[in-house]
Amino acid sequence: MAKRKKDEEYRTFQDEWTEEFAFVEKAGSAVCLICNDKIASMKRSNVKRHFDTRHASFASKYPAGDSRKKACQELVSRVQASQQQLRVWTRQGDYNSASFAGTLAIVRNGKPFTDGEYAKTFMLDVANELFDDLPNKDKIIKRIQDMPLSARTVHDRSIMMANQVEETQVKDINAAPFFSLALDESTDVSHLAQFSVIARYAAGDTLREESLAVLPIKGSTRGEDFFKCFMEFAHEKNLPLDKLISVCTDGAPCMVGKNKGFVALLREHENRPILSFHCILHQEALSAQMCDGQLGEVMSLVIRVINFIVARALNDRQFKTLLDEVGNNYHGLLLHSNVRWLSRGKVLSRFAACLNEIRTFLEMKGIEHPELAETEWLLKFYYLVDMTEHLNQLNVKMQGIGNTVLSLQHAVFAFENKLELFIMDLETGRLLHFEKLSQFKDACTASEPTQNFDLHQLAGFTSSLLQSFKARFGDFREHTHLFKFITHPNECSLNTADLSYIPDVSLRDFEAELADLKASDMWMNKFKSLNEDLERIVRQKAELASKHMWTEMKKLQPEDQLIIKTWNALPVTYDTLKRVSIAVLTMFGSTYSCEQSFSHLKNIKSNLRSRLTDESLNACMKLNLTKYQPDYKAISKSMQHQKSH
Repeated sequence: MAKRKKDEEYRTFQDEWTEEFAFVEKAGSAVCLICNDKIASMKRSNVKRHFDTRHASFASKYPAGDSRKKACQELVSRVQASQQQLRVWTRQGDYNSASFAGTLAIVRNGKPFTDGEYAKTFMLDVANELFDDLPNKDKIIKRIQDMPLSARTVHDRSIMMANQVEETQVKDINAAPFFSLALDESTDVSHLAQFSVIARYAAGDTLREESLAVLPIKGSTRGEDFFKCFMEFAHEKNLPLDKLISVCTDGAPCMVGKNKGFVALLREHENRPILSFHCILHQEALSAQMCDGQLGEVMSLVIRVINFIVARALNDRQFKTLLDEVGNNYHGLLLHSNVRWLSRGKVLSRFAACLNEIRTFLEMKGIEHPELAETEWLLKFYYLVDMTEHLNQLNVKMQGIGNTVLSLQHAVFAFENKLELFIMDLETGRLLHFEKLSQFKDACTASEPTQNFDLHQLAGFTSSLLQSFKARFGDFREHTHLFKFITHPNECSLNTADLSYIPDVSLRDFEAELADLKASDMWMNKFKSLNEDLERIVRQKAELASKHMWTEMKKLQPEDQLIIKTWNALPVTYDTLKRVSIAVLTMFGSTYSCEQSFSHLKNIKSNLRSRLTDESLNACMKLNLTKYQPDYKAISKSMQHQKSH
């Protein structure tokens, strides 16, 4: 018993160890004042061994006795002074929070980590002049100097904030009843395939579209490769795949292949039906490819002429000079790009605005393109200008984050109705919806009244376009009643097939609750008010769009937020109906969010930053795309406060 008591005494810190071996106690461990190492086991023999072996020079310089005692007391005083200074820094200002704020600004502006030092230099130079008349100018300068913003600091803090955002995303997805995914793949500047994973889910009265990850695919890009990479990520982050409702892709074979596509493998893994949508924007772009046959020849000539002028530096300079001399509003032509949705319409519109100058320039260069003066060719050209303008308007209307599948579907169906109107407009020769074509026809008629125009051929082109639209969007047409349910529950009758994609929803409960809802004037009036509010927002959007006030348009309340608030206001007796509505609201209709993420990817991982690591790239992408605000003050509190060295 006496031996155990003696051992216990030797396993607690003894005050005399400070003067003998320069050790103090911190957080239950013996800490060396000289090298700051910790001794986990508090035994005199361990402390003495450390002192004798590591600090023999200190022991010889300060022999045991008064000299060593005095030296150890000086070491203790230094530590206490350092701790006191740390407390002063903490009271004066949170340098960590300031560096987090600076890091977030650097990352969200797509700047490299090394710009932290430049930002600090910039602030010091500005503060030196801006606060010159303030009595505490020196304190302000000192605080800026003490703020850590080195490249390593900016890198580490961006990773910390991205990890915190990711934790919040996963937490909210697990708390949400359902979620959906938008998936797409692109290749970065270093020829590495990047797999963008965007999730859409409900968090209270808000529907969020969040970038979960940009996953690098370093080998082949088959459906199995994407599936394996995604499943590893899902298991690592504990994503609740049993809540996954739908997947929206670009329609590539590796995504929608019947047997080995990503969606097929996901359905096989989950052993249940999962909705799959082909991005409505991609389908619209495919339907709008009117460059076959005769219209293809028109577009081909336009591209050849543009390339002759713009792709040669001398020609480009001379043509721009010509435009300036004649007072044209434009300063050059636009190059065509097949991968840009709006490129063809913008290229044709600019070409039409500069057509007279183009003819003059080609004549100066001795290049002959008689088609540019032929009525038949120009008729097709101006038709193509007007029709691509209509198609661009449709594409722009469907772009953006937060669009419901219902609004996207309505936009396509409305355009199909417009195409029928365009056919009638061309067949009757009114040309009310073809501004450029109408102006050209009027000009030709004025110069040659007896001239005939074959507008029926153009009506045939429009009819082919309509058939192309009708042949697509099958995945959206199939679930029209399901989509419409979110705004008009009293007009929709869903069947077992519609509800089979939504987990834990039975047709029996759905029909019973829907019958109760239809009989309640109080709750049905909420949906009447909802549709009035939606109509008001559509009118406001149309008015702002006509004035090109895009920034003001973004300030309008999102339609999906209005819809989910209405459903969340219903009592728990309509829980099944609420689950169905939230499931529909979380569905992606397009991969616009993925395309947006690739734009950020191109900006972040540029030629000058091509060696950016996967971890750093993912952190930068997440902080750029997320709507969550990182709580860097909470992260700062868990860290030791440090000044810049």
